[in-house]
Amino acid sequence: MIYIKKCFLVILVLVCSCTNSNTKYIGRIGMTCMDLTNPFFKLIANVMEEEALKKGFQLVALSGDQDPAKQNNQIIDFAVQGYDAIFLNPVDSKSSGEGVKKAYSLGVPVFTFDVQVTDKEAATLIFSHIGSDNYQGGQLAAKSMMKVTGDIGDIAVLSLPRITSCKLRVDGFRDYLKQNNSRIRIVTELSGEGSRDEGFRVATDILQAYPDIVGIFAINDPSALGAYSAVKKAGKSEQIKIVGFDASPAGKQAVFEKQIVDSPQQFPRKMAVGTVNAFFEYLDGNSLPKNSFIPCEHYYHDNSINDKSRINEEW
Repeated sequence: MIYIKKCFLVILVLVCSCTNSNTKYIGRIGMTCMDLTNPFFKLIANVMEEEALKKGFQLVALSGDQDPAKQNNQIIDFAVQGYDAIFLNPVDSKSSGEGVKKAYSLGVPVFTFDVQVTDKEAATLIFSHIGSDNYQGGQLAAKSMMKVTGDIGDIAVLSLPRITSCKLRVDGFRDYLKQNNSRIRIVTELSGEGSRDEGFRVATDILQAYPDIVGIFAINDPSALGAYSAVKKAGKSEQIKIVGFDASPAGKQAVFEKQIVDSPQQFPRKMAVGTVNAFFEYLDGNSLPKNSFIPCEHYYHDNSINDKSRINEEW
């Protein structure tokens, strides 16, 4: 299928503010993500909106609310309504393929961020992806776990396997332990659904089944904080060390308070800017890399002490 780009007339756009009803746009971008109540995605949406507006585009951000069917309908609605592009963070890496294929058939380009699409056909239709190097971030988490446990003992993993980015974090974590002949043993891996409440519930069950574990790796900060609450309630804060992922505002504060040992840091602002720039490169007819990955960095207590972003509760 020949993909025909839309041509845009270059006009002067007078912008007073994002909320000004008199703002004139030259196009619209639809964005849908897992959950807009998550500060990570809320920040990405805000930055995308700011960057799009600089060139006269309106960004409409919707929450998939962890519902694959709802998100597919959002993607299809954007495409049917003639949006100029769709920025997608899949609720489910495979199920989102339906919406991607429909958008492509209607001539609307789809750009993914944070999480990749795994449906084989749909993946070939994605114009560009930008996200964290989650595998490398998982390796950082394993390195920290080895350090804080003395590289010995049983641990648990709170995962989210239906999301490719989270699966890659666990893959990186496991591979690093294996490659370094670690004496750490993962005795259980259960989904914490990436949420504080579920992280607490699952960690509570794990502590009952495996009372002697010395560590928990959680694929994001909300589930890590839920795990910490369970550990604290069980009176095992000294015994069990927790490694999260994200370096979210809450995660940074938890590292500062020594509730979490390390939270490999993602850079959502870079992700948001990169996605919008990829769309504008596409409009200009420039070639795009299929995938761009942003390296993660350790976020330890020492990093948190004078971190202005932590103090200001920012990413």
